[in-house]
Amino acid sequence: MNYRHAYHAGNFADVLKHAVLARLITYLKQKDKAFRVLDTHAGIGLYDLSGEEAQKTGEWRDGIGKLLAEPLPPKVAAVLEPYLQAVRDLNPDADGAITLYPGSPKLTRMLMRPQDRLSAMELHPDDYETLHRLFDGDYQSRITELDGWLALGAHLPPKEKRGLVLVDPPFEIDGEFERLADGLGKAYRRFSGGTFCLWYPLKQGAPIADFHAALQALEIPKMLCAELSVRSDRDTTGLSGSGLIIVNPPFTLKSELDTILPFLKDRLKIDRHASSRTFWLRGEETIDHPDWE
Repeated sequence: MNYRHAYHAGNFADVLKHAVLARLITYLKQKDKAFRVLDTHAGIGLYDLSGEEAQKTGEWRDGIGKLLAEPLPPKVAAVLEPYLQAVRDLNPDADGAITLYPGSPKLTRMLMRPQDRLSAMELHPDDYETLHRLFDGDYQSRITELDGWLALGAHLPPKEKRGLVLVDPPFEIDGEFERLADGLGKAYRRFSGGTFCLWYPLKQGAPIADFHAALQALEIPKMLCAELSVRSDRDTTGLSGSGLIIVNPPFTLKSELDTILPFLKDRLKIDRHASSRTFWLRGEETIDHPDWE
């Protein structure tokens, strides 16, 4: 995968990740007490879908483009509303054209209240400068040029004692699955009351079963898994799907994912092998080998 997310902004993986991110932030806002969102691999924050990178791959057309091409069923629309409202707010033209797409730090910031805070980490120097300019003067946001893996130790627990940690590594080097499981174990020990959302790719040869086993071995009480695949991985070495691990999920999230995942599978599918599943890795209703829909 190309590390620079501008090539992939708004694709099907972003749709799943950002829809869930928006639900998690919405849940955190149910209590008045402030929270912090720690975004460990933040990117540039805001993406121009008419720009050279996005136009070169066109991945957004099979993601947010497809999602908004036709009306949504009411129950699906209700779950996706916080996410899609942010996208609409960035694209207010009456014709409904989508030219700007929020990365996770921008989406987070759009959903926060005055008492909430964002800490965003980005290691790539050019992307850090772009992200820093985007949030320049915003006292609720702290942008740091840092390897996001280090943030899991140095920046936890947050002083607010409430919050969400989004870990969305680029998976450009070997060993990232192991690093993700190890990083979660260390971070959970520092911030066991927090919510964690981990992103990972589904592609040919990806060690998903071993990754899930490593997560289960951490013996964290509640871990929910959601996966969406839009095509077969047999004829491509690229991304065929993506997954999320949510630690300490809100109690409503499983049913919300059960509502939107089958719909996203059908709306965003590229071939007949598209599939989705939502299941507990540990906690409620834990099963070893859930069936794909």
